[in-house]
Amino acid sequence: MSETTAVVTPWIRIRDAADHVGSVVEVRGWVTHRRSSGKVQFLVVRDGSGLMQCVAGIKDLSPEQWEASAAITQESAVRLRGTIKADARQVGGFELGLTHLEVVAHAPDYPISPKEHGVDFLMDHRHLWLRSPRQQAILRVRAEIIAAFRDIMDREGFTLVDAPIFTPNACEGTTTLFETQYFEDKAYLSQSGQLYMEAAAMALGRVYCFGPAFRAEKSKTRRHLIEFWMMEPEWAWATLEDVIQLEERLLVGTVARVLDRCREDLKVIERDTTKLERVKGPFPRLHYNDAVRLLHEAGREFEWGGDFGAPDETELSNRYDTPVFVTNYPAAVKAFYMEPDPADPRLSLSCDCLAPEGYGEIIGSGQRMSNLDLLSSRIDEHGLPQSAFEWYKDLRRYGSVPHSGFGIGVERTLCWIAGLDHVRESAAFARMLYRLTP
Repeated sequence: MSETTAVVTPWIRIRDAADHVGSVVEVRGWVTHRRSSGKVQFLVVRDGSGLMQCVAGIKDLSPEQWEASAAITQESAVRLRGTIKADARQVGGFELGLTHLEVVAHAPDYPISPKEHGVDFLMDHRHLWLRSPRQQAILRVRAEIIAAFRDIMDREGFTLVDAPIFTPNACEGTTTLFETQYFEDKAYLSQSGQLYMEAAAMALGRVYCFGPAFRAEKSKTRRHLIEFWMMEPEWAWATLEDVIQLEERLLVGTVARVLDRCREDLKVIERDTTKLERVKGPFPRLHYNDAVRLLHEAGREFEWGGDFGAPDETELSNRYDTPVFVTNYPAAVKAFYMEPDPADPRLSLSCDCLAPEGYGEIIGSGQRMSNLDLLSSRIDEHGLPQSAFEWYKDLRRYGSVPHSGFGIGVERTLCWIAGLDHVRESAAFARMLYRLTP
């Protein structure tokens, strides 16, 4: 090596410390804690991949660096160099013996302290609350769920097709639309990519979209967001039974993957994983009529023909350790495109998947109408303009086939898998009825 050749210290992520024991490395992150025993400084640093204790004696750093380390504050950004040591007593099992410390950005008093804070305060500071170990863990589980969804659908032979966010018409009903100006026309933020996926399914057979959906619902329950993310598969030639079995494979596979890859995160969230370990197929099924009967037997006042509210779903799902499928809902409470039940035209070939432990509906699915005349009459019955759906009706004019699909919400699925009390923690920046910032 020539005298002019610089020795480059490798920059590593904390999670990769085991691969560098005994080596001099650089770590970049933020200080979460600092303590001193006089001549020794102890810093706990996070970098988004993990936590590591970093230790420096007064002789290990230059006087300027030692002074900087003594004055360092929570959430100050630092660049550190030193030798990685294995130490089972420390968080993560490793320690960095410091030889160099650089304060990249000194943080003033951090607003989120170890004391108790109210929910409104934490949501107002959501941009900082995300830095807490629990919130980081939740977001990592969310990312794993999304990855599982996409990997499983890819293995099942489905092709990802992107649906538009601006749409000219309603999908789930006109009362929850966000209207916006689209040059000289009116447009709406998408409630669902389903109608577009039906078109794509007639081209590719098996497709899915993944993206945001918007519902202007004036609801403040722990289950509702104004903006949420959904995966929506559509499957040409498939029946309701086909997609129910696909949903089951998707949920079993997703839960297994989270248990396999996110054990430490679930531990941080304090999720009882024994409940998730019981999620095996086949899932129980309830016909709508049987579900109504069970509600009556439980003493709930429920009128046949209505949709289930959150307390009804909780009553039904609490009977099981796994998700439960409720099928054949009344056509009147489902979207206009649902295929009627041949056994009872008052009902539809539809299904909701209810998560256990009171988390309610996480998937809505159904077989779509394939008859043009019936579809046209249903559009009229729902008070929707025929002109806005001419393109959709073309799917029935030109080679219509039976087809089915579903939508699964990321946030509600995450709430169930992670055991969250409220949906507001399931998104990095939740949009709720009275929450538009940060």
